[in-house]
Amino acid sequence: MTTKQAPSTLQKMGLDSPMALALHLPSRYEDETELLTIEEAIAQCRFNSAQTQGVVIRNQVLFRPRRQMLVTIEDETETLNLRFLNFYPSQQKQMAVGTHIRVRGEVREGFQGSEMVHPTVRALAPEAPLPASLTPVYPASVGVSQTVIRKAVTQALRDPSLQDSLAEFLPKKLMAELLPSNDWPNLQAAITYLHQPPADANTESLLERTHPAWRRVQFEELLAQQISLKRAHAIRRERHTPSFKKIQDESKDKNKKQSFEEGLLKVLPFKLTNAQERVWSEISHDLSNSFPMNRLLQGDVGSGKTVVAALAAARVMDHGYQAAIMAPTEILAEQHYLKMKEWFEPLGVQIAWLSGSLKAKEKRLAQEVIENGKAQLIIGTHALIQEKVSFAKLGLAVIDEQHRFGVRQRLEIQQRVGSELFYCHQLMMSATPIPRTLAMTYYADLDVSVIDELPPGRKPIATKVVKASRRDEVIGGLQSWLSKGLQAYWVCPLIEESEVLQLQTAVESFEQLTQALPDFKVGLVHGRLKAEEKAAVMAAFKANEIQLLVATTVIEVGVDVPNAALMVIEHAERFGYAQIHQLRGRVGRGSADSVCILMYAEPLSMAAKERLQTLRETSDGFVIAERDLSLRGPGELLGAKQSGDAMLRFVDLQRDAWLIELAQQAAERLLSEHADLVERHLERWLGSRAEFLKA
Repeated sequence: MTTKQAPSTLQKMGLDSPMALALHLPSRYEDETELLTIEEAIAQCRFNSAQTQGVVIRNQVLFRPRRQMLVTIEDETETLNLRFLNFYPSQQKQMAVGTHIRVRGEVREGFQGSEMVHPTVRALAPEAPLPASLTPVYPASVGVSQTVIRKAVTQALRDPSLQDSLAEFLPKKLMAELLPSNDWPNLQAAITYLHQPPADANTESLLERTHPAWRRVQFEELLAQQISLKRAHAIRRERHTPSFKKIQDESKDKNKKQSFEEGLLKVLPFKLTNAQERVWSEISHDLSNSFPMNRLLQGDVGSGKTVVAALAAARVMDHGYQAAIMAPTEILAEQHYLKMKEWFEPLGVQIAWLSGSLKAKEKRLAQEVIENGKAQLIIGTHALIQEKVSFAKLGLAVIDEQHRFGVRQRLEIQQRVGSELFYCHQLMMSATPIPRTLAMTYYADLDVSVIDELPPGRKPIATKVVKASRRDEVIGGLQSWLSKGLQAYWVCPLIEESEVLQLQTAVESFEQLTQALPDFKVGLVHGRLKAEEKAAVMAAFKANEIQLLVATTVIEVGVDVPNAALMVIEHAERFGYAQIHQLRGRVGRGSADSVCILMYAEPLSMAAKERLQTLRETSDGFVIAERDLSLRGPGELLGAKQSGDAMLRFVDLQRDAWLIELAQQAAERLLSEHADLVERHLERWLGSRAEFLKA
């Protein structure tokens, strides 16, 4: 009987094959190819890393001001102290008096002369040769030393199986046509160079990842991603789905029932904007196809995406199929539910509501009407993709604020709504605009519609940035605002006091504002309230029974109160671009001039200062989204972090934007002219991760 070996630390990091090790590329490099005398190191490299060597002449453990080891080395020119605040007995032995050691670290002035704190140390003979290449520093997990990773990578690069894995199979003719002035090395040479760059390598281009060796790796990775997305797009077109063409309105014939689509257009208290008409035309065309729609509907906060989704739902229901709308939070889902009830109940549509907070009996009843088909329109949270939910005849799934769901969750709803006979159409909606580079890479298999026009009457929102020290002044202005009969939001980042952040809490702010504004009713809403309590507060605010609503970010999406035209965001420096943009969109929905006050505490970091400045200067969601992308990277914007994988390891979407178009062209050519090479390329770069890209 054989015992199963526990996975090694390298295996836990995913470094379980020569290919995985080869693609575990350095994050930076150390230059150990130059050796200075101690005198030169002190004179030339203060506050820079330097490498020198000498004989240990003193090794002592001190206990003041704390336990530490102080080692002194000397050469023929000078002496240098090495200070270790954390050390092991083995290190004391390694640096015993009389031992010759080579050290690398930052030289600085200490209390007892020039010193290095926690330098890299190796016991070597004075004449030991210097390495011929720069020393790579790899991303590592706790407990995994650089020595272990370097040794494993060096062995992997010598492994014969790696020659096949890194074999050059992209057609030379194709590369020459796409890159006439190509100075990129082949893949194997590029990988080897990045692990072992020569001493005279251009370290700036290596660190910035613009070196030709990096470009080759980035291109190959992007190519795999683009192929995967284009294949997903093609596979979708081969699937069968019902075709939902517009049903001609026959309501003039008294014996014929009016279509839901026409009925909705008649019941709406407004006309569609030109932008809404355009995107509805695009979605309508998709719904008439016999393969499933996979469309992303983008539009700034308040641009009117919900009514377009309602029209799509009406079209599907006209053909006897169900439509489902899923939102990430209960507040947003409930807003959709109330809005859809207002529009569809007069038309005789039966609407089901499903969320995690429903009591067991209510949940069971909702699941029954969904399963037996009595519910034509289903609205809810992620509870819609749980196991016990079974749709009778689902024709359309609308996923609002799609980036708030993880990659796995988007896959899950796709699998839940599909069956042996047909797939349903999918419409994703987002008020957070997707930057162009992100759309080209992660959303390449989606069709994208943009509502780039606000409904008439929507006024621009004036944004002001104010120091927290002016809090009393802000409260005074708030009082005169409420005296005009208008309402306001006061947004706080935390519910409870945090010892670390020391932020004003929603509860404290609520109590302070209640005292400061005795003539007005102040309400409080946060994530820990029960659903019915939250709903009661929001209903009272909408009815103007509450004039000032103190809230956490639970109101970030889905709250629509036209009379609330002022928002104060406390500790705005703690919020991200997208959050403030979403929050700000809660005002400016009525006829009154609207204001958003970003109140910040000092000192401000450079990043926070830039963020607040940008938000004050622009309300353009696309500009804000690009800044957000550069700050946070694609993983968070996509929800991909919830899948544990941000997909692109070596590509920066802004720095390498020009490579994306190149990879798109190459992917199209490979798929049409070299189908035999496609699988090899996907397997090399993505393996099992290819499935995520179909989300």
